[in-house]
Amino acid sequence: MILSYSSTCTVEEVASSCNAVRFFQLYVFKRRDISAQIVQRAEKNGYKAIVLTVDAPRLGRREADIKNKMISPHLKNFEGLISTELDSDEGSNLEAFVRAVYDDSMCWEDVIGWLKSITNLPILVKGILTHEDARKAVKVGVAGIVVSNHGARQLDYTPATISVLEEVVQAVGGKVPVLFDGGIRRGTDVFKALALGAQAVLVGRPVIYGLAANGENGVRKVMKMLKDELELTMALSGCPSVKDITRSHVRTECERLRSQL
Repeated sequence: MILSYSSTCTVEEVASSCNAVRFFQLYVFKRRDISAQIVQRAEKNGYKAIVLTVDAPRLGRREADIKNKMISPHLKNFEGLISTELDSDEGSNLEAFVRAVYDDSMCWEDVIGWLKSITNLPILVKGILTHEDARKAVKVGVAGIVVSNHGARQLDYTPATISVLEEVVQAVGGKVPVLFDGGIRRGTDVFKALALGAQAVLVGRPVIYGLAANGENGVRKVMKMLKDELELTMALSGCPSVKDITRSHVRTECERLRSQL
């Protein structure tokens, strides 16, 4: 599991109650000492990697948040260090918080080099959508890439992640693992992402839906449904194991159109 920096439970609380392999998701703040503190706490408490979100140097124009006067969540990991009590004339307290706290000047060499200087944990970058950025990420020494468009909430008209996954995989050329994020709703979605080269998928919103519907049991049911659907898809596609899922098992829209010409 990847624990959000904005979790309402601390990294220590989650570590003491969760036996899963744990990564920690990070934004880089203008005050680098605060980001450094949380990274080092994560490492001390057994987290296995840092997942740096790189597609939000500024917050996208989230009109629903503005309309609903979105309030920034209580950041329990940063009690006494960062306040989310910010006024905003634009209606979104979250946008005001991001503008005040996030470091929008970070660049590839700067932030990855800095993170490597404060932790021994592997660093994955989340938010890659192009072959150019994938190659840059590999060049600066990341340990992995997460193909993600931030739930399509950051930039209007951003491509669906499944449509750019193969481009990123080919650009990386097996040098680092590529994980896939966005739109996983069924086991068939997991199958398609694996066929297009992802080593693993991330599941976000379905987990929240399950949690809202039935707490922990709802989350367990969501994960079991995805697992069962993936196994059924593999069986019906003639794949006895994950390694048997190949590019030949999927067909893109462009390929379908070309076959009709």
